[in-house]
Amino acid sequence: MDEAYVKSETHKGITTIEFFHPKSNCLPGTLLEDLEKKIHRAGNHVETRVIILKSAGETTFCGGASFDELAAIKKESEGLAFFSRFANLINTMRKCPKLIIGRIQGKSVGGGVGLVAATDYAIALQTAEIKLSELSIAIGPFVIGPVMERKIGVAAFSALTIDSTMWRNSEWGKRKNLFAEVHETVENMDESIFRLANHLAQSNPAAMSAIKNMLWQGTEHWDELLKKQAVISGNLVLSDFTKNAIEQIKIKALISPKIL
Repeated sequence: MDEAYVKSETHKGITTIEFFHPKSNCLPGTLLEDLEKKIHRAGNHVETRVIILKSAGETTFCGGASFDELAAIKKESEGLAFFSRFANLINTMRKCPKLIIGRIQGKSVGGGVGLVAATDYAIALQTAEIKLSELSIAIGPFVIGPVMERKIGVAAFSALTIDSTMWRNSEWGKRKNLFAEVHETVENMDESIFRLANHLAQSNPAAMSAIKNMLWQGTEHWDELLKKQAVISGNLVLSDFTKNAIEQIKIKALISPKIL
């Protein structure tokens, strides 16, 4: 595979949305927009009872923001537009009337961890490590901050944010409630996802929608809040300090092409 995509299919009430990017499943603007549109569409699709969010490949769930796009930002408006796409995706996921199951088969970084936190029930593989690397590139996890705090609490979010070079393993993620389940094998993970998705596909849609509303109470102001957070990130990415840090990361990636 060498072409990025987001695809969606519905079978027996279960809509599976899969994304892929050849650079560690990172999320450039086009993929963020496509993900947001497909989740919105599934949320309003009469035949959809539950959504599974997954990525392709075996080792990485999501590499976060696209470094190429971050490096190309030259104006405030461009920075705001890029980070607003992350804000729009998170807000669409929280407002989606259908429950979203996350299939987390590998590592997640930065915005990818925020994507995991925005799912309603994340089922992970034992190798699913996480890291918030934003401070390492001279910005911060501002847009995903609210959804991270909601999911794992301020103390755990602070630890991830401040020690931005350290990977946390899947057991850490489960203890902090980022992952609802952690499995040793792909087969066990997929069996659990299949079991839960099929159970929910046969459940009362009105009840599930009401449960979703209840679980996300107190986030009604996030449309405005995440936009404000996007402004902070959009401004920081313009600094020389950040530009230099991003270039160093890109050089490192060329020398050692693995998720950073």
